Amino acid sequence: MSSTIWSVDDHLEDILGTIRPLDPIELQLPDAQGCVLVEDVTVAVALPPFDNSSMDGYAVRTADVAGATEEFPAVLTVIGDVAAGSGGLPTVGPGQAARIMTGAPLPPGAEAVVPVEWTDGGTGGGAATTMRPAGEAPEGASGEVRVHRPVEARAHVRARGSDVQAGDLALEAGTVLGPPQIGLLAAIGRGTVRVRPRPRVVVLSTGSELVQPGEELGEGQIYDSNSFALCAAARDAGALSYRVGAVTDDADTLRATIEDQLIRADLLVTTGGVSVGAYDVVKEALSSVGDEDVPGSGIDFRKLAMQPGKPQGFGSIGPEHTPLLALPGNPVSSYVSFELFVRPAIRALMGLEDVRRPTVRAVLKADKPLSSPSGKRQFLRGAYDPEPGSVTPVGGSGSHLIAALAHADCLIVVPEADTSVEPGAEVEVVLIG
Repeated sequence: MSSTIWSVDDHLEDILGTIRPLDPIELQLPDAQGCVLVEDVTVAVALPPFDNSSMDGYAVRTADVAGATEEFPAVLTVIGDVAAGSGGLPTVGPGQAARIMTGAPLPPGAEAVVPVEWTDGGTGGGAATTMRPAGEAPEGASGEVRVHRPVEARAHVRARGSDVQAGDLALEAGTVLGPPQIGLLAAIGRGTVRVRPRPRVVVLSTGSELVQPGEELGEGQIYDSNSFALCAAARDAGALSYRVGAVTDDADTLRATIEDQLIRADLLVTTGGVSVGAYDVVKEALSSVGDEDVPGSGIDFRKLAMQPGKPQGFGSIGPEHTPLLALPGNPVSSYVSFELFVRPAIRALMGLEDVRRPTVRAVLKADKPLSSPSGKRQFLRGAYDPEPGSVTPVGGSGSHLIAALAHADCLIVVPEADTSVEPGAEVEVVLIG
């Protein structure tokens, strides 16, 4: 345990200075969602890969429909159907037309598409409203279509490569793959991509008093909320998270549990057992781990100049030097600590440039001044209103008030030097919603 009091910034810098992005792997598209691309992806096939129709209608030569009107329609012979996915296309000659569906390739000879609404749809009657299904010719239809309006060349045709050309840069390295990016990769024929995988985060809550939600509470017991909140927060940050609920207050059991979990962890997070009580089992279990000959290994337990969340631990453990963050047990302290320290660590493992939550300046709306201990950076729960650019405190400053946390979407930052903040003053706000 170092006796130095650490600042929030120095503690975070120490964490980010130690963590290295995970090594890239090749993943199938569905597994790559949320991951960061490590290579530029260029387009192998143009999109769309062929000229195709943007309408249901008729593929025609423009000369055949020049000057067409409802009174004097152009009468064309229908030579066949072209559906999306058609191969073996008919060639459209003079005086001919091919029925064509949206997305279907433009057949040879055709120069434009006439929408079905500009024709009689082959019925010999008035303007059609819809394309009839293939092979369903009504009585009296003669394999002819009457076209009521002229079209210019390339009308209603999506040109090959109009979306992307072969050789174009589709996605840059560093892109986070969300649904539209996964769609683009699939559209250009990429089945796999090289990405940094989503970090595997194991969350362990400690405390013999903890009971799993859904079970009966006994005397002096509370529900284990931290492991659920932190697992959800890790997933929200982009990680795969694994929850190990409520390890009893026994140093040997805890050490064995942590060693078992190393196999599936890129980052370990413990909650509880880090302050200075007699049962601070995390500290007891982890103060002796680490390789003597590896500088910086093992877990350093520290006091931070912050409220809530003064007791923190950080270091690495096991043969792979897996990073471990030990957070306090108070629900709000643990969640605030997660936002400030664990989330940036997860984002750094993912190889993201921007690892921190966005911050804004906002005007404090409150009934009375906010008080804050001297020399500590205080983080208060708040509700941010972007319209007027104001922030209102939610609940009190107690580190156990988890109900208030559920209604907060930001943290109000009171700097170390300030012991009071007046209503109407401008404050820094960390957006966590």
